[in-house]
Amino acid sequence: MKKPLSLLLALSLILSLCACGGAAPTQSAPARTESAAPAAETRTFTDSVGRTVTLPARIDRVAVTGPMAQIVLFALCPDKLVGIANAWDASAEAYLDTEYYNLPLLGQLYGGQGELNLESLLSSGAQVVIDVGEPKDTIAEDLDALQEQTGLPFVHITATTQTTGEAYRLLGELVGMEAEAETLAAYCEEVYARAVDIAGRVDKVDLLYITGPDGQNVIAQNSYHSEIIDLLSNNLAVVESPSSKGTGNEVGLEQILLWDPDYIIFAPESAYAAAGEDPAWGQLTAIASGHYYETPMGPYNWMGFPPSVQRYLGMLWMAKLLYPDAAGYDLYEEVARYYDLFYHCTLTREQYDALVANSIGKQAAQGGV
Repeated sequence: MKKPLSLLLALSLILSLCACGGAAPTQSAPARTESAAPAAETRTFTDSVGRTVTLPARIDRVAVTGPMAQIVLFALCPDKLVGIANAWDASAEAYLDTEYYNLPLLGQLYGGQGELNLESLLSSGAQVVIDVGEPKDTIAEDLDALQEQTGLPFVHITATTQTTGEAYRLLGELVGMEAEAETLAAYCEEVYARAVDIAGRVDKVDLLYITGPDGQNVIAQNSYHSEIIDLLSNNLAVVESPSSKGTGNEVGLEQILLWDPDYIIFAPESAYAAAGEDPAWGQLTAIASGHYYETPMGPYNWMGFPPSVQRYLGMLWMAKLLYPDAAGYDLYEEVARYYDLFYHCTLTREQYDALVANSIGKQAAQGGV
């Protein structure tokens, strides 16, 4: 658009005065505008361990440091992910859109499943790299070092089953999806509050959560992986040094026999299939009474491992399994709601029945849970 002639004449007069040494306005205002422009394109964000990180004002491309962050952020912003930490389990094909299978594999920072691939990370176009879960003792130093090495901002968001709602609110602020994050946060807080209420109204059963291909490991009380087990049962697995690994503590069948739980939950691909036919396992009260179950799996283990947001499914399932009278909800409806919110898919009744085939018990199955 052309400027009015009077404005052009005024500008000419000002320039003439400047050339002759007359008093005229300085040119500092345009300079301030130019220097302020980059500042408007960035912002600062303080993560859960107190690190203040400079970020782009708008986040459209997100990388993750591990499977916990992958699960959490897939629920919030699947179309912002530039890669995944671990390949999806084969069962995920039944629930997730195929476009998410083609994302680059970035590896993971912690957990012993390979290293974070910095070359893939740098070529992914990520604007921020997000770590979610339990903070390691060295998390601040680790992320600072990676940030300096790559030039990319790294952020940690702490999340437990009790605090995942707040974690989602922080993530919503981080990636600019506050409304979507609030929906997920409110869901997590609702399910957790319901589980706490049920746990406070029942006589908790004595239980073990057993892992490992031969069933020789347990998830010990007071470990990060045992949060919902400890909440909804008397977790008999008390050991001197609870393992921080998803495989738990190796204890052996002899110790399991000494604990003799009334209920056993087996991890996927553990000893569930063999336990009912093995005389050694048959000595246990839980096996003899038929109170043993296999955790549903698809696309992740509902009880955790990795201990991410799918543990809210575990809370719903475990409460309904152990205390059906206190858990007055339709489990299929609750599970379908979770799959809609967190996996962005419609769960059919047939899919649900397959998921819980080994995990609702004969009485529950006859009751149409």
